[in-house]
Amino acid sequence: MTHHNNATNASTETDPWADIRPFMDHEVADVLARLSRDNELLDALTRFRLPRMARWAPSLARVFASRAVRREVKDVTTVYEFQMRIAHYMERMIRTTTDAFEVTGLDKLDANGAYLFIGNHRDISLDPAFVNYALYQANRDTVRIAIGDNLLKKPYVTDLMRLNKSFIVPRSARGKRAMLAAYQQLSAYIRHTITEDQHSIWMAQREGRAKNGIDHTEPAIIKMLIMARRAAERDMVFGEAIAELKLVPVSISYEYDPCDVQKAQELHDIDTQGSYAKSEFEDIRSIVAGITGSKGRVRLHFGTPVGSDMATPDEVAAEIDRQVIGGYRLFPSHYLALEALGEAPELVARKAITRQDRERFNARLAEVPEPLRPYWLAQYANPVKHKAGRLSL
Repeated sequence: MTHHNNATNASTETDPWADIRPFMDHEVADVLARLSRDNELLDALTRFRLPRMARWAPSLARVFASRAVRREVKDVTTVYEFQMRIAHYMERMIRTTTDAFEVTGLDKLDANGAYLFIGNHRDISLDPAFVNYALYQANRDTVRIAIGDNLLKKPYVTDLMRLNKSFIVPRSARGKRAMLAAYQQLSAYIRHTITEDQHSIWMAQREGRAKNGIDHTEPAIIKMLIMARRAAERDMVFGEAIAELKLVPVSISYEYDPCDVQKAQELHDIDTQGSYAKSEFEDIRSIVAGITGSKGRVRLHFGTPVGSDMATPDEVAAEIDRQVIGGYRLFPSHYLALEALGEAPELVARKAITRQDRERFNARLAEVPEPLRPYWLAQYANPVKHKAGRLSL
C-alpha cells in the first residue's frame, strides 16, 4: 500500500486549514495520549465492553479501558499505522457481518491518480470505510474523508475521525457571512488536496443519508467545490474547474441496512408528526449499529471521471446521479420489497430470488413494527424504481 506523508505541503508557520484538516503524523502521539485520558471515551468503551463494572465501579472500569487503549496504540506513531489497526477491525467486520464484498470499476482508474470520489450515502461511517478498504486491498492510498461537524459533538469523536484522515465540513456556522467563509475555506482545502497534495477524497453526494433509498446529488455541493477556483480566476471556465477535481461517482449497495428500522422510524415521525426528534447520541448509535449489524452482500462500484464538457452544477449533479444509479447493484431484498408493496410487478426480477432470499427477507420484515413497514419497504423498493426511471425527483 502506498503511503503519502501527511506532513507534505504543510508548514508549521502557515497552516490555513488547521481547524478542519486531518491530523498529521507529528500530531498523532499527542492525540492518542489525549484519547487514553478522555473520560467520555473511556465511559463509552466501558459501557460497551464492561457494562457491569461500568455501572458498579466506573472509576475502576475507566482504568481498565485506559490501559486497553494505550496497549492497542502502543506502537502507533503515524496516521498510516493508525489506519492499519483499523484495517484489522475492518477485515473482521466484513468477515462477520457481510456475506460478500464486491468491488468493480476501481481497476479502470489510475493507481497513482488523485480523485474526488463523490458517493451515495447510506451509512455514516461505513460508506467511506468500504471505499478505504477497497483502496487498501488494491494497494492504493486511502482517502481523506469529508465529515459534517454535526457528527462531531464530542471531542473524542472529532479526534478519532481526524486521526482517520477525516476533514470537517461546516454545517453549524451561524449567519450567512460565516457560512460563506467556511465553505470558501472548505473549497480551497479540497482543491488543494486534489491538485497540490495529489491525495484522493471521499465525500457524500448530499447532506445526510438517503433514508428513503433515493440517491440524489445536491447541486449546491458542486457550487461549493468550484468556489476556490472561481475566487482564484474570475474568468474561469466551469468545465475546466470540474475536470481538475477529477470527480468520480461511487455507488455503494447494501443488501440489508442495519439502520433500516431507525430510518423508517424517522420517516414515519416526519410524515405523521411533522418532525423527528433525534436523541443526543443517536448518530453514534447509528455508527455502532452500522458496523455491528448484518448487511448481507455489499457492492461498491467506482465510476469514471466527470469530464470538462459540463456547463452547470445541475449538469454535473445529473451526471453523478446517472453513474451512481447505473452502478447501483439491486439485490433480492430490493425486488422483494417492491413485490411486498404491490407496485410495478413488471420490475420484480423473480428469477433472481431464491427461497432462502425470501425467507430471510420475510424474517426481517416480521421484526419491523407494523406502522413502520411502508417506510421500511420503500427504502429497499425505491432503488428498483429509480434505476428503471420510475421515480419523479
